[in-house]
Amino acid sequence: MSAQFDVIIIGGGLFGSFTGLFLARAGKRVALIERGFVGGQSSGANFGGLRLQGRSPEQYPLSLMAQRHWEDFETLVGEGCEYDRNGMVYFAHTEAGRERLLTYASQSRACGLEVEIWEDADIRHRMPWLTGNGLLASYSPRCAVANPRISTPAVTRAMVRAGGHVFEQTEVVEIDHHNEMFTIRTANRPPMKAPVLVNAAGGWAGSVSQHFGETTPLFSAGPPQFVTEPMPYVLRPSVYAIEGDLILRQIPRGNFIFAGYPRTLSNEDGQHTFVPPQKTLNGMRAVSRHMPGLRNAEIIRVWSGVEGYLPDMLPVISASETTPGLYHAFGGSGGGFQIAPAVGECLALQICGQTPPVDLSPYSIGRFRSSIKASDKLTKEFDGAHKGQS
Repeated sequence: MSAQFDVIIIGGGLFGSFTGLFLARAGKRVALIERGFVGGQSSGANFGGLRLQGRSPEQYPLSLMAQRHWEDFETLVGEGCEYDRNGMVYFAHTEAGRERLLTYASQSRACGLEVEIWEDADIRHRMPWLTGNGLLASYSPRCAVANPRISTPAVTRAMVRAGGHVFEQTEVVEIDHHNEMFTIRTANRPPMKAPVLVNAAGGWAGSVSQHFGETTPLFSAGPPQFVTEPMPYVLRPSVYAIEGDLILRQIPRGNFIFAGYPRTLSNEDGQHTFVPPQKTLNGMRAVSRHMPGLRNAEIIRVWSGVEGYLPDMLPVISASETTPGLYHAFGGSGGGFQIAPAVGECLALQICGQTPPVDLSPYSIGRFRSSIKASDKLTKEFDGAHKGQS
């Protein structure tokens, strides 16, 4: 016998979990299906940055809406996520980086974000740990961090408390759509049926959309990341080099967490992203070059995630254009952790027949019917401009 729901969500990352939470609180019977464990891929393996600086201008309404939810996470979800409004420093150490930083700062301010510019004596005073090659820096006090390993499970538990259902270690093997009803068959459970299906399958979402005739240029990759041994707590803000060779923060327990470019394409099995040892060495060289005090820090763990990327570095948050009742939420492109609460709320409102407070047209899956220009960030942040190199 089939289990009946109002909405079935494929994918237990943060996009799917927040969508499920808002739908369950709207009174919908929700089933969230995850082939592994909720938050087990990119939602739980990312840097944890709630970065507002440097967003593309069209993404700021969504990003600012999401940040309000992160700031109120404990009230919204009922549990904490180690949210810390620690601020973020962007710095440039090349002339090209300086120009890009000023452009980012101008765009951020135009979208309503408070940004300070530091130069010369200001940099030396505020960033004494930085070597003398920092030409310019910008600071946003509203940027923050959270713990990605605990955030998604907390949201999912809140969804369950609101009446939703979670099915972990449940791999989807077949999806049918007939008579305005989706039937989901899995390897280990009875079939599930619902008139609404949400494709939030992360790096695997492209195969779901393609099943319904909507092909996207989605590919999977992840940044090289590592964490050091605990050290004295000295670094309050997150620090990003706009050139991409340094993304660093320190947690109160003392460990420094690093991420950087270039990202690496995921393995062919689609389940892992290997971190080449040379990238770890290059990352540590960048850390010691910009912050000599960390030159002898010991690395205790290296990892990456499986994140879904699209060439324009914008997600898909969209109703299907081929199949009534199908919705998509995927392709966070390295920034999905921060925008996830707004993605979930906007998509839930759309599913419930209401108008979201943010215009979702830039995120339509229909934009891939014609060729789109690849983002400059894509070229900068990957070994190759798209697929082709790892």
